[in-house]
Amino acid sequence: MKEKKMNNLSEEIINKYLTGQCSEEELVEVNTWMKESEENARQLFRMEEIYHLGKFDQYANEQRILRAERRLNKKLDEEKRKQRKTALNMQHWMKYAAMIAVILVIGGGLGYWLYQNGNDQQMMVAVANEGIVKEIILPDGTKVWLNNSATLKYPREFSEKERNVYLDGEAYFEVTKNRHKPFTVQSDAMRVRVLGTTFNFKCDRHCRIAEATLIEGEIEVKGNKEEGQIILAPGQRAELNKNNGRLTVKQVNAKLDAVWHDNLIPFQKADIFTISKALKRFYDVKIILSPDMKADKTYSGVLKKKSTIESVLKSLQNSIPIDYKIVGNNIFISPK
Repeated sequence: MKEKKMNNLSEEIINKYLTGQCSEEELVEVNTWMKESEENARQLFRMEEIYHLGKFDQYANEQRILRAERRLNKKLDEEKRKQRKTALNMQHWMKYAAMIAVILVIGGGLGYWLYQNGNDQQMMVAVANEGIVKEIILPDGTKVWLNNSATLKYPREFSEKERNVYLDGEAYFEVTKNRHKPFTVQSDAMRVRVLGTTFNFKCDRHCRIAEATLIEGEIEVKGNKEEGQIILAPGQRAELNKNNGRLTVKQVNAKLDAVWHDNLIPFQKADIFTISKALKRFYDVKIILSPDMKADKTYSGVLKKKSTIESVLKSLQNSIPIDYKIVGNNIFISPK
């Protein structure tokens, strides 16, 4: 996919970003450019959506063509068994298959063009700046909190039959109940469908795992490429591995997956291993515990989010006898 150079962001870096081939330095450059203005964020999101919708249309067209080819092959086999197949018939059916392929491609392209031009002015884009969890109220009253650098696209007004939004990144949803109008969150890997509930959804195009965690209610989780379909109960998390297409369900402390949206980390009889997992998720760091750390003691309380992980570790030292060492994005914790 080719795009014109946008301000000081080169076409080469844009293409690498859209195809997930950026180096860490190039990702930093893209994020810096995106945060310079909301217009930059809108442009980049628009390009990403066009790119991924294009991929989706291509996949759908390929599936239709495959089904058409199977029907043709079955017909040709029947003709062969009846010994009435001729070279002329073969040529006829091959031309027929080619015509189907052309029609599907043209039809898919037309549908995509209508989608882009028909809905463009009705869509809204919200982007969360790094370090700020951004709260949004959708047209139906649904509340959404966006985590660092997450992007949400939604219509100014929902249609009469459904409520569809598109997410890149992590967000916490409190969906307004409406049994006659399902609420669907679409991402590049999987989608979540609900009628009214509270859940956390994380699908970053740069991460290999997409996940949805249910806090209350009921949601349906489905892979975009038919990897499977799962109905979650409260306290369960669905994980989709983008590399191997495996969709699994885990029993988790669902509230810990979503604590980031209110800047509080509650603990109820939690040992140091549970606390470390929460901090790892909350601050996006790697925590390594010393082999001689023990889980024989538990702690209860609420930990308030601070600006840095080091500030939190210093607070923890007031209650838990630990020492720590920070090396880059890695944190080593040992008993005091």
